[in-house]
Amino acid sequence: MDHLDRLEAQSIFILREAYNKFRKLGMLWSVGKDSTVMLWLALKAFYGHCPFPLVLVDTSFVPQEMLEFRDKMAKKYNLELIIHRNEKALAEGMGPQKGRLVCCKALKADGLQQVVDEYKFEGLIAGIRRDEEGSRSKERVFSERGADSKWDYTNQPPELWNQFKTEFPKGHHIRIHPLLQWDELDIWSYIEREKIPVVSMYFAKNGKRYRSLGCTCCTDPIDSNASTVAEIIEELKTTNISERAGRAQDKEDAYAMQKLRKEGYM
Repeated sequence: MDHLDRLEAQSIFILREAYNKFRKLGMLWSVGKDSTVMLWLALKAFYGHCPFPLVLVDTSFVPQEMLEFRDKMAKKYNLELIIHRNEKALAEGMGPQKGRLVCCKALKADGLQQVVDEYKFEGLIAGIRRDEEGSRSKERVFSERGADSKWDYTNQPPELWNQFKTEFPKGHHIRIHPLLQWDELDIWSYIEREKIPVVSMYFAKNGKRYRSLGCTCCTDPIDSNASTVAEIIEELKTTNISERAGRAQDKEDAYAMQKLRKEGYM
């Protein structure tokens, strides 16, 4: 087995373990590269069928290309989608003008909590990676959240030799992270090997491309001429620019993601 084979096998093991342990599961799908790789792994793990719904928390600021890609993939793979908006917050005028952390909490973290409450999810599968952002390095593969979805990053159990804690108090829910050990180069190398379709915004047009996708008002492209997966892989081998360099909320507060994740952000 090579490096990608080992990562794939571990992720498939985690997905199957989660499916075995939790009665009501959902998979968070942002339509970005990581969660699309995670979807691909789920299809492999369950022989071409995704046995749980894909949850999309829609802020109303999602780029049109992402919406079109979402609908195309859902039709192709017969996916069950749960698309949810925090309509109350939007009706009250919530947006980035209120402060990006305030907006992310209301439209993403609070919106996700509404989904958990409505569908009674015991576990949510998320496509985060430890290398992407500092607070994610504190995560575990099976990560406990309280009934209010809050995350206590100071109290995390050890996970040694694929021995995961999967028993939690009733009323809590669990975030499962099958991609935690992957890095950005692994993701793109796997996309190349498996020929996984991804949103066209990742590929350079007129000297710009998106390296990380989010809301239109909070995500900027980077300078790049990489217009194919192979060119992106070569670019990543030499770049010294962080993956989230185009994310506005990270610039607003150095600890933005940790604060948001503590409050239930995906």
